[in-house]
Amino acid sequence: MKDMQNEVFEVIGGFSINGVIKPQGNKNEALPILSASILATEPVYIENLPVIEDVKQMIEILKNLGIKVEYPYQNDLTKIKIYPDGKIKTEIPKELSSLLRGSLTLAGPILAREREVFLPRPGGDRIGRRRLDTHILAFESLGANVKVYPDGFEIKADILKSADILLDETSVTATENAICVAVLTEGETIIRNAASEPHVQNLCHFLNQLGAKIEGIGSNVLRIKGVKKLTGTSHKISSDYLEVGSFISLAATTRGEIIIEDPDLKNLRMIRMAFAKLGILVREEKKEEKEYLIVPKDQSLKIQMDIGGAIPKIESAPWPGFPADMTSVMLVTATQCDGTILIHEKLFESRLFFTDRLISMGARIVLCDPHRAVVIGPTPLYGSIVSSPDIRAGMAMLIAALCAEGKTIIQNIHQIDRGFMNIETRLNQLGAKIQRKVIS
Repeated sequence: MKDMQNEVFEVIGGFSINGVIKPQGNKNEALPILSASILATEPVYIENLPVIEDVKQMIEILKNLGIKVEYPYQNDLTKIKIYPDGKIKTEIPKELSSLLRGSLTLAGPILAREREVFLPRPGGDRIGRRRLDTHILAFESLGANVKVYPDGFEIKADILKSADILLDETSVTATENAICVAVLTEGETIIRNAASEPHVQNLCHFLNQLGAKIEGIGSNVLRIKGVKKLTGTSHKISSDYLEVGSFISLAATTRGEIIIEDPDLKNLRMIRMAFAKLGILVREEKKEEKEYLIVPKDQSLKIQMDIGGAIPKIESAPWPGFPADMTSVMLVTATQCDGTILIHEKLFESRLFFTDRLISMGARIVLCDPHRAVVIGPTPLYGSIVSSPDIRAGMAMLIAALCAEGKTIIQNIHQIDRGFMNIETRLNQLGAKIQRKVIS
């Protein structure tokens, strides 16, 4: 895998984004689906994979574990076939997992298959403390013994047993791990306070296609009847609704108009409500049974006051609340809107720390504390030299650069590549001016 630490984006702002674009497959769905595929006893075919660094990393981990992976179509890396039969390693490779927090989703499937797994401490975005306690609680509830070491976790179970589990937080990855163990555990397991994000729902549907028996999908109480084995299936990764949200912001802040194909409309309701607070409205269209989302050019970009003239807020919450992964994008979008709004990121205490980069570009933002920022707009942004601290903030910085005046250099774009597929090529086709350059 190539080293991209010395690559930057050189962005010339001030050009509107116009045209038609199709979102990539959902990263947050692809990683747990790839992990769960090792539970099958027959080949699994997956399509619409996003060709991004995190997915490539996960595939390398699968190969390292002994899983056979092939691309049926030589020039199409969005389609993959996985052959999960045979013995696999029970230790997730440390050097690979240290770069990918999504490797955590392998713990449950490996434990279910082999009754033991060693999980190195995972890497990923530096957006604050990300607890593993809920994963440990779930594994122990299902009969596993967990030993904690400085470099990771040893998880073993002579016999897995069904349980009535109450998760101490609505953790997405802990829910996914618990599901993957429960589907092959005899008896009925109940998972309460389960996460219900679209990617968790689609993981459940995928496992049911393999022969699992999961009920309550989409709710926060899952009932799972264990089966003896799972077979094979074909599965299409859904569109990335978070990338769709980024495209809405790009069109609005650059005063452009875009048409988004296959936008996964059912999962955009709360995101659209948040954009409406910023004076950004979109409309749906259907043509020949295909769905489209249109972001018109003439947006008011005027923040809508709450009833009585109170300052509004956008706050993250578990699904179906506003996704925490969209807060960075909404923060940037608000800088271009007329009025004042509070952005409240409840989950991660370091996600909003990138606001200093926006302030250096001319934004008026008051960072009240690690979780809350007040944005006063509109303010013209000016080109600067900035860095991408994590995947979502990386896209936010790219949006800021595209609506700024002059040239912006974005460093550490490896973070953007981890989550967004060929983003500069796709956006340049819509009128952006982005160049990838290598610095010495």
